[in-house]
Amino acid sequence: MSPPTVPPPAEPEQTGGWAPTRALGRAVLLTGLLLIAGVLLGRVDLIVLAAPFAIGTAYALRRRPAAPPQVWIAADEGHLVEGGELTGQVTVGNPGPVGYDVAVVRSRVSPWLRIERATIAGASTSGEPGSPRAVADRPFVTAVPADAAVDLELAGRAARWGRHPLGPAGVRACAAHGLLVSRAVVTEPVRVRVYPVTEPFDAVEAMPRAAGLVGAHHSRRPGEGGELAGVRVFAPGDRLRRIDWRVSLRARQLHVAATLSDRDAEVVVLLDVLAEAGRSGGVGGAATVLDTTVRAAAAIAEHYLHRGDRVSMLEYGPGARRLRPATGRRQYLTVLEWLLDVRAQPSPHEPYDQVFGPQVLSADALVVVLTPLLDERSAQMLARLARSGRFVVAVDTLPADLAPPEDRGWAGLAYRLWRLDRDTMMGQLREHGVPVVRWAGAGSLDEVLRDVARLATAPRAGSR
Repeated sequence: MSPPTVPPPAEPEQTGGWAPTRALGRAVLLTGLLLIAGVLLGRVDLIVLAAPFAIGTAYALRRRPAAPPQVWIAADEGHLVEGGELTGQVTVGNPGPVGYDVAVVRSRVSPWLRIERATIAGASTSGEPGSPRAVADRPFVTAVPADAAVDLELAGRAARWGRHPLGPAGVRACAAHGLLVSRAVVTEPVRVRVYPVTEPFDAVEAMPRAAGLVGAHHSRRPGEGGELAGVRVFAPGDRLRRIDWRVSLRARQLHVAATLSDRDAEVVVLLDVLAEAGRSGGVGGAATVLDTTVRAAAAIAEHYLHRGDRVSMLEYGPGARRLRPATGRRQYLTVLEWLLDVRAQPSPHEPYDQVFGPQVLSADALVVVLTPLLDERSAQMLARLARSGRFVVAVDTLPADLAPPEDRGWAGLAYRLWRLDRDTMMGQLREHGVPVVRWAGAGSLDEVLRDVARLATAPRAGSR
């Protein structure tokens, strides 16, 4: 786990950032009134009464701080996933030779970074049960000695994937026994990367068509591999180690064991970002369309990358972001970084040409489309891919527990009609040869991939 990075200290909003407090104004005003009244009235007792205020103020101001406070904010840059433990740190520094009597520090925190415990100067502070925001939003007070720094340790957990801000953090300090206060010093926030939790997923079916000659999938074509395809008569070019001596002795003719070649495949994970629905409850809570989409994409990519396949990412939306196909652990980490920037992007324009216009998907690639089917353009895109001969699997990411609208007038009836229209749309997609399956973790795509692989190897109409 790498150590936290510490950004440069924040610059004060104004140079020379110390201002008199109301206490200093009251002390100077009271001293001046007593002295003027004593001189005008000729009363020595008023002058004697003003002496403690004058001496106390002068004594407190004998050493004035020259430098304003500094503030840093840092977060642990480990591989943080949803539900993982989060640690952060806000540091208040005093670069001058005069200590601060009181420093008040406060930091803003993203609602998805739930700070549950804070420790400053050896004192621990916890929020009320069920309200971790109480810890993050409250100010913390501490004294800062000269040429020293005090750390505010924040601990909690990350509730949702994404890039979440920790900060900005601000600090104000008092010195000279409360007679001087610094200007507010604010530092920029740091972005905490929270990776999506990988839902369990395992597809045991072979790919529809595999491209390369090296891989983990058993193809339908004969070749060098580990999957037995049968026994046949020896032919020129066959390896001697493939001879099946039992069959050869029984048939009095050389026979060899035929195998299926192992081939790799290209998987294109297409994310439909045209619409968002639902209210996210973070990890362990209710999931929105984007929550299901991102977590499913991470699980599918992890599964196929660990099997040695090439995986690419593509967004169906106005941004048309894409990630080139590659293999290995490095690609998996790149996929996780790429998924952190997934956002819903509604658009009135048809994004099909932007996504598939300049580039052409591989004819042998398996295209897994993660879509809520809330937009007719998504269904049209699936139908176009199927008509172009692609192997397409549509994964329904609409939450099953999506709450219907409140019963106001015709709202309930409209919701049921919309559901019927959506079911009709999915039925039409199946008629076009696009299987639609709801994401359910492990084994979600097994039956669908089995059907797609069977269609890929079936003879085409008119072929002999």
